[in-house]
Amino acid sequence: MATRRIERTQESRRVLVTAAAELFAEKGYRQTSFVDIADKAGISRGSIPWHFGNKLGLLEAVVDDQLQAVLAGLPPRQGELPGDSLDQVVDFIRLPAARLFITLLAEAVEVGSPIREHYARLHAMLRQAVRARIPAESLPPGVACEAFTVLLVGAVIGVHAQWRVAPEAVDLEAVRATIRALLPAAPGRDDREREV
Repeated sequence: MATRRIERTQESRRVLVTAAAELFAEKGYRQTSFVDIADKAGISRGSIPWHFGNKLGLLEAVVDDQLQAVLAGLPPRQGELPGDSLDQVVDFIRLPAARLFITLLAEAVEVGSPIREHYARLHAMLRQAVRARIPAESLPPGVACEAFTVLLVGAVIGVHAQWRVAPEAVDLEAVRATIRALLPAAPGRDDREREV
């Protein structure tokens, strides 16, 4: 019996996170109410504070869930080229749920925003994931990995925002090709490309 209760609790939590992610992406964090989330999830609004404490706790769960989805698409691989991970990020941009990151960015940059800290943590985790996939020896002399990572993550965020605003004006496949052409080659890249 306890196992079934745990399963129901986990399912309720998952449904609430999914509903909140969709609504936060569509309406923004501030414009989304507990009632909106509960209605979309088909679960009592009293379940939200029980599971998450408050709306900010729910946002944290949503951001963590979405970030894990991004990172799951970026499995670490031995000898991976910097462009391999970014190719996957460009694919992620196309997912409807990815809109959440752009919607939250608009709110996170406002002075006194309650979500600023959470969004800063999200960016830090993205930078860490990207940095872990860039072989230090692949960077040109004098290029710091930290600064290069900030540049790459910023470029992807900027491309994402432009594509969300005007998808007809942003060719993601051309962006993908440009990223691959501009990124430094990891040692052995030419050999691997010939093998393909």
